[in-house]
Amino acid sequence: MPARDTDHEAVKRALVDDGWTITHDPYVIEAGEDKVYVDLGAERPIAAEKDGERIAVEIKSFRGRSVLRDFEQAVGQYLLYLSLIRRVEPERVLFLGVPEEIYENQLHAAIVRPLLDDVHIRMAVFDPQRARIVRWIR
Repeated sequence: MPARDTDHEAVKRALVDDGWTITHDPYVIEAGEDKVYVDLGAERPIAAEKDGERIAVEIKSFRGRSVLRDFEQAVGQYLLYLSLIRRVEPERVLFLGVPEEIYENQLHAAIVRPLLDDVHIRMAVFDPQRARIVRWIR
């Protein structure tokens, strides 16, 4: 199993505080003999419905040497996980967990914006210091 991201516990607390129940830590997807590990799976009951909303969150802290390189890797993981989740649990929605500072300062750069405009990437923007979700991008 891969190492946890440095903001794993902060995002987990943020989800719980936002009304989510953590159901998987990690959320494991098997494909043939291989497995991938999405950081968290969670669900939240919706009033008057039998089943609630289900999500998976792949957390990225962007603490490498290059935010662009970290973003390239995060997008690749996101697309792989999205494809697999659609096949095994299509009602579960995948989010990329992104620190607020990175979202505000780096993900609006000219080099990144075209991809975000072309490919719909859902994001859970979080504040790692206060352990809270500050924005859901659906």
